[in-house]
Amino acid sequence: FTGEDLFTDISFMIREKDRIGLVGKNGAGKTTLIKLLCGLEQPSKGDVIMSDDVTIGYLPQEKNVHSTKTILDEAMTAFEEYYEIERRLAKLQDELSEREDYESDSYQRLCETMSHLNERLTIMGGHSIEGEAEQILIGLGFEHSDMQRPMNEFSNGWQMRVELAKILLRKPQLLLLDEPTNHLDIESIQWLEGFLKNYYGSIFMVSHDRAFLDRITIRTIEISCGKIYDYKCSYSEFIERREERIDIQKAAFDNQQKEIKEIEAFIERFRYKATKAKQVQSRVKQLEKMDVVQIDDQDKSAIHFKFPPAPHSGKVTLELNNVSKAYGEKQILKNINLLIPRGEKIAFVGRNGEGKSTLSKIIAGVLDYEGEVKLGHEVKIGYYAQNQQDMLDPEKTVFETLDDVATGDMRVKVKSLLGAFLFGGEAIEKKVKVLSGGEKARLSLAKMLLFPTNLLILD
Repeated sequence: FTGEDLFTDISFMIREKDRIGLVGKNGAGKTTLIKLLCGLEQPSKGDVIMSDDVTIGYLPQEKNVHSTKTILDEAMTAFEEYYEIERRLAKLQDELSEREDYESDSYQRLCETMSHLNERLTIMGGHSIEGEAEQILIGLGFEHSDMQRPMNEFSNGWQMRVELAKILLRKPQLLLLDEPTNHLDIESIQWLEGFLKNYYGSIFMVSHDRAFLDRITIRTIEISCGKIYDYKCSYSEFIERREERIDIQKAAFDNQQKEIKEIEAFIERFRYKATKAKQVQSRVKQLEKMDVVQIDDQDKSAIHFKFPPAPHSGKVTLELNNVSKAYGEKQILKNINLLIPRGEKIAFVGRNGEGKSTLSKIIAGVLDYEGEVKLGHEVKIGYYAQNQQDMLDPEKTVFETLDDVATGDMRVKVKSLLGAFLFGGEAIEKKVKVLSGGEKARLSLAKMLLFPTNLLILD
């Protein structure tokens, strides 16, 4: 993109039943590599080779779902292949019943095709497909009562769960999952772990969840500085092995440099001595033939920032008195009382749909409610919403995103703030729409830090 290679001359193979974790920094090219595998992007050079009969299931990081079907009906659209196979089998059956050339090659080929299609039907679960769809949806956190509710009643995160359910129901031979745990709570992540451990096909996934990667993957591919490193081990073991590899390379490099200096010193010392001419020539050739040890480049860039100085708030940051919230007849929060003193660090936990985001929005002042929310003296709120990335204008550049809202002293600090969040040089001229999911998240955080805050709400 933009005339530069994200990665160059990379080669690897995905085998049957492989469990691969793809890791690397934000913007290293993980999502692009997955898109190349499923044909949504084309390589500038090289080939992506797939067997003709390989079925692929791809879960993107972000997707706008515009369905008005019920949750269960939308999940059942996963079985289009199932119904298509049934139609093909019926057609083949009719064709076979009309033929009598039992010994011919074409008759044998028809029989083989039918056998292959029947095998695929068996893998897809036969006649229990509706029960299986419900089972997977419940595993991903839906209730029985949700099955007949329309998709558009649910948040984008819940709709992404239905997309994941559809992919799992199709049982493709290769699962390509880009941050599959992004929209899941702890219980759903545990269920997904169990499902993927017993999955019959290959799995190739991107995740920043170390524990999840460790429990599922047995091979780790790292993208770093445009190259890939392929390790036959889980993520934690890969971290150790990568350090060992770099240490070994450094030691070999140091030894080689020492040897080169000694050879060069010998050549310099005896260059003009006729008696040593043969030895000097031999050492010159030795230097020419030597393969210089390379130390693999590592991307060590990291975020460094300070919170802008905020006004000193009173002893009480926030007080909630009898706060309630209902959506129609569904009561989400009822008579919540909460006192937060200055300096507290609080985690909101609970299953999806229990009201964590709702409570966050009420405190942030973006949702109406019943009851009383009292902010303490001089309290300034910084709110990072769950769908924060959707609030960015895709047509603006990285620089414009911050520059357009910066005020006062922060106007002159926009470039240094972006640099602290790893947007340096030409990266600040990139449009938001070409950023990866992780880069958008970083940009949203940087935007939030333009303003001094002393109460951070992070969803």
